[in-house]
Amino acid sequence: YDKYQITHYTVNSILSFIESNIIAIPEIQRPFVWRAKQVRDLIDSLYNGYPTGYLIIWQNPEVKLKNGGSAVGKKVLIDGQQRVTALMTAIAGKSVLNDDFEEVKIKIAFNPIATDDSSRFEVQTPIHLRTKHWIPDISILFNGDTSIFRFINQYIAANPGVNEEYVAEEINKVISIKNSLLGSIELVPKLDIKEVTEIFVRINSQGKRLNESDFVMSKIASDEKYGGNMLRKAIDYFCHLSANPNFYAFVSSKDKSFMDSEFESKIRWLKDENENLFDPDYNDVLRVAYMHQFGRGKLSDLVSLLSGRDFDDRIFKESIAEESFALLKKGILNVVHEFNFKDFLVAIRSAGFINPKLLNSQLTLDFAYTLYLMLKDSDQIPKVQIKKYIQKWFVFSTITSRYIGSPETQFERDLREIKEKGFIQFLKDNEEANLSDTFWEVRLVKDLETSSTTSPFFNVYTAAQVYFNENSLLSSSSKVTDLVLIMGDIHHIFPKGYLKDNKITEKTLYNQVANYAYLDTTANISIGKKAPNIYFKAAFDQCTTKAMSIGTIDELEKLQQNLKQNCIPETIVDFNASNYEAFLIQRRKLMADKIKTYYLSL
Repeated sequence: YDKYQITHYTVNSILSFIESNIIAIPEIQRPFVWRAKQVRDLIDSLYNGYPTGYLIIWQNPEVKLKNGGSAVGKKVLIDGQQRVTALMTAIAGKSVLNDDFEEVKIKIAFNPIATDDSSRFEVQTPIHLRTKHWIPDISILFNGDTSIFRFINQYIAANPGVNEEYVAEEINKVISIKNSLLGSIELVPKLDIKEVTEIFVRINSQGKRLNESDFVMSKIASDEKYGGNMLRKAIDYFCHLSANPNFYAFVSSKDKSFMDSEFESKIRWLKDENENLFDPDYNDVLRVAYMHQFGRGKLSDLVSLLSGRDFDDRIFKESIAEESFALLKKGILNVVHEFNFKDFLVAIRSAGFINPKLLNSQLTLDFAYTLYLMLKDSDQIPKVQIKKYIQKWFVFSTITSRYIGSPETQFERDLREIKEKGFIQFLKDNEEANLSDTFWEVRLVKDLETSSTTSPFFNVYTAAQVYFNENSLLSSSSKVTDLVLIMGDIHHIFPKGYLKDNKITEKTLYNQVANYAYLDTTANISIGKKAPNIYFKAAFDQCTTKAMSIGTIDELEKLQQNLKQNCIPETIVDFNASNYEAFLIQRRKLMADKIKTYYLSL
């Protein structure tokens, strides 16, 4: 069957379709992110008759109603929103929401007597308002109340000496933009989301991949029957408030319908919340809500479910759409619930992940939150133990890179197995399969052979130090926790300058994470470019002499404990540049062993 048809509509027709809701651009489907200059360029291209790319429209599937009849779904604009929104503001003179959710109008000025193409259209500035040869806002030419004949005569009167015929011709050429044709690729309802995505990617000249969550958000936002349009706002506003609590002032002053809805009270708590460990975007919120309510991992299936697809007989049914919207709403309310959100983050934070930079994978975090909500809604585990198991699974999935390749497939498999076995047995089976002695002693040691301080393995090692409340290297008082919170004061154990002076100049070698430790600034300055056998010997000596020169530890037992906490072998007092690579191997093993101890203690 034909998967799409190509149609051409005039600019005027597209704008009237939007106005009459034949084509749905949801109120806040995506904020308008084009720069004003891009709006100017679009108008200029239409004026010159240049191609402006295709709109892509997907008609939602027909659904079977309870009375046996069928209802045709709305057409949803899935690509071209920025272009259409640009036309709405520049030609129709409407306000649009920018990416800060502020209402703005982008006004395009036109100079009918310009001789240079580059100066014919400009984004309006105060100069255009003061200069008589500029028409400061072209939207007046498309206003039905404007008499074009009178407008042209007034322009000519204000600019004596101009070529009257040329001016009239140029102004009418601008007005003819409304008759310019825009290509539209209309995808048939039968297509599933994978095919829609593939078509989108192949057609889109920029190769921008349309995210599954973009589809879901478009689908939710275009729904009015089951409250999807308001649910979409709740998701968007929650994400904005998570990142910027001051955004509440915008919502309360600009969106009365949302303020009067049931959702406002559910997310109001964020206006006073400054937690920055996890600022979810709509992809995170949708995934967690979907996975824990539907027990599925592939977000693409959610569009089909919200459209009413029965996966057994492949028919679209109204009852399935209604049930799916109800389930998704329940999931969203669980995700944005103040206690759930804060309690989950307590679990992550108390496992040592106190800085967002220690969190490598949002998908790993999403599944951990999904698991938290699933366990909270079941009686598999006593409520007081849930956080412990969330910590364990989060660390397990991080150190095994569980959700890095094909995450949705892994999500789906894990959700199915948890349902079949129960979480405790599921965890036990995975530990037996993945955490062998070989994993701890070989694979993890190898994974730590990296120069990336944002590596998930180094981040878990750091979290372990925070979890055990350990002191930074050579300090009796400075905590790793304090240094991690500001993500500073991480320094080379074998000083970089010292290694370079000794012909170890390869960056990937001297910057290995096994050569890093948290050091406060004072200790680092006192070390300078000294060899380890020099400054560590001084640290040991001061435990006898009490003459402080390196760090703040003056008791042998405390120094030995500090070295152990920071995975430094005591033989470091004999190490110089010739021992560097052997030191890296030795320290990686100690770091891996700390991670193992940490994991088993969770």
